[in-house]
Amino acid sequence: MVFKLKHFSLLLLASMLCFSLAAIAEERPTHRFDRAWLENTAKELSEKEYIEKKIEEGSALRQLNYDDYKKIQFERSATIWAKEDRNFRLIPLHPGFLFTTPVKLNLVVAGVSRRILYTTDIYQYDKELLPAKQTQSEGYSGFSVTTPINTDTKWDEFLVFQGGTYFRSVGEGNWYGLSARGLAINTAKPEGEEFPVFTDFWIQRPTTGSDKLVVHALMDSKSVTGAFTFTVTPGENTEIRVKSKLFPRRDIASFGLGALTSMFLFDGLDSTKFDDFRPAVHDSDGLFMITNKNERIWRPLANPRRLQASIFKDISPKGFGLLQRKRTFSKFEDMEANYEARPSAWIEPVGDWGAGHVELIEIPTNAEIHDNIVAFWQPEKTMKANEAYEFEYKIKWGNTVDAEKEDGRITSSLAGLSLNSPDVREFVIDYEGENIPNNLTIHASASAGKIVGTVGKFMQKTGQYRVIVKFDADDEDLSELRVSLSSNDKQWGETWLYKWTN
Repeated sequence: MVFKLKHFSLLLLASMLCFSLAAIAEERPTHRFDRAWLENTAKELSEKEYIEKKIEEGSALRQLNYDDYKKIQFERSATIWAKEDRNFRLIPLHPGFLFTTPVKLNLVVAGVSRRILYTTDIYQYDKELLPAKQTQSEGYSGFSVTTPINTDTKWDEFLVFQGGTYFRSVGEGNWYGLSARGLAINTAKPEGEEFPVFTDFWIQRPTTGSDKLVVHALMDSKSVTGAFTFTVTPGENTEIRVKSKLFPRRDIASFGLGALTSMFLFDGLDSTKFDDFRPAVHDSDGLFMITNKNERIWRPLANPRRLQASIFKDISPKGFGLLQRKRTFSKFEDMEANYEARPSAWIEPVGDWGAGHVELIEIPTNAEIHDNIVAFWQPEKTMKANEAYEFEYKIKWGNTVDAEKEDGRITSSLAGLSLNSPDVREFVIDYEGENIPNNLTIHASASAGKIVGTVGKFMQKTGQYRVIVKFDADDEDLSELRVSLSSNDKQWGETWLYKWTN
């Protein structure tokens, strides 16, 4: 009898164990995972009607304001991979506030995906935030990653995926600044912008000692789905290689690849609108582009009075990006924002992107809390419904990128009224280089108004070459300015472009 009871107890325990394992399997979905599976999933999703997934309107998570959201603290003891010998650590990010799309996070180990279940047990909440703690969600809002990027002993955050298809990164010594996007659709168009979202992530567990982190994502929106793979290598210039395959639900004529979003309030080109002790306020100060024919273009950013778009046509460019070239505290005089440490981001296409244009959109703003600058590559050809499109590129984040390290790099752009003529505006452009020719010729033009004089000087104090361009608007409200330099009939240095508006 004792044996039978003991045998029955073991059977009951085994039955309960099997039930528990089955429940866990049901709660924490697992499946085989590879890139082909992800692409098939994205394609199948594109053939279905789009269903927007949002946290419910009445949820306590949607009632969180900025201060509330910042008070919710992650329990560091719950950091993924913290107790493993790996070069990366993963932190799930809390949903709510502006982040109203539940995002499913999965870890991939040996080709098997396993869901990271949502739980509030890994966060600390103040008493007034208990409703948020008691609210369940179908997912997180994204995730961040740390690594010893600056020192061997301190784990610093260097990568975040959160909100829409936005992600951002830094190189050594950087503070977060501009962001990138997986895809931009109808940006600044009258019919309104569409914001795709990453709904699911699969993060591959890195092998011991690996300096690369691989992240996969599923994108969804009313117009398109997509399969993305990000291969991330942190360092002095952190590199993210992006591989995407897009499946449009409808024809899409206006879309942007390698989209970057930044903030520009003012600098020495136009500070008259702001009564501010700081000489400049921005995350990025210019668009840099290398065309297919190797022309190097520098376009200083502006905070216009009206929204403006600038187009730079090309065929398969060498690269483009939003850069921060001011790198000293004295250029900003801001002890808290550390604008001099904001990263540049450089987009380098992989493969032939064909004909199209880099588009720069500048949106008026009166506060530095608003991102008002967007840049991306717009292909000439429309994406057609029910077809597949593959794009690949690299993004490099850091203080400087190799692509801009050439003689004739523009370091500063300033402007002001001429002391001799109130109708003339002077633009001052400084160039640096190890070998500055002594026979430079200035070529300056304006699409409206007129150039009334130019001056070029080598500055002994800085070792740079300064160009002064005198411009008379002649009652015009807008003019496209262009300045280039040549030596022995061959261009030297970057081409300076600027859209002046009254």
